[in-house]
Amino acid sequence: MSSKTARLVINAYPVFVLSNEWLEELYCEQCGSSHWCHIIKHSPDQYTVRWAPQHLWEQVAHVDPSVANPTVSEYTRKQARRHQQKRVDGKSFYG
Repeated sequence: MSSKTARLVINAYPVFVLSNEWLEELYCEQCGSSHWCHIIKHSPDQYTVRWAPQHLWEQVAHVDPSVANPTVSEYTRKQARRHQQKRVDGKSFYG
């Protein structure tokens, strides 16, 4: 998307940006999957991280966590999931 188009989209859908809190998808090593988290920055070295509740998603314009991002190609999605693929003997192809 060009800079001009991005500015038009941002102006068409006004949003309130907070510099001290955001939603971010983080990888969990314990369960081996990614989860959307609500992160709040209290100070330069202190953060609170929790699972992003549904009411936050309802406040975010044009974001649905259950639907894949339409700007990401199918190739990119497959490459992002390739670490989850297993061989017949149960070992990972990658890693």
